[in-house]
Amino acid sequence: MLGIFRTNITTVKDKNNVIDAISTQFTVNACSIDLEDCDRVLRIVSPQSLTEQTIIDFVTKLGFTCVVLE
Repeated sequence: MLGIFRTNITTVKDKNNVIDAISTQFTVNACSIDLEDCDRVLRIVSPQSLTEQTIIDFVTKLGFTCVVLE
């Protein structure tokens, strides 16, 4: 699974917390958030068959906006 999402994560602390939470909850090969990009892009690569909605729901529960980047 490769997922690319737009978020509203703005701080390094929040970025690290979200990446840690995702890495703990799911099996991921790579997870990053680009704070320099205007869309605060979250990228996830996982061998697990995750759905985009699963990631959106998880990040939303952490208190952030997360939508599929078109």
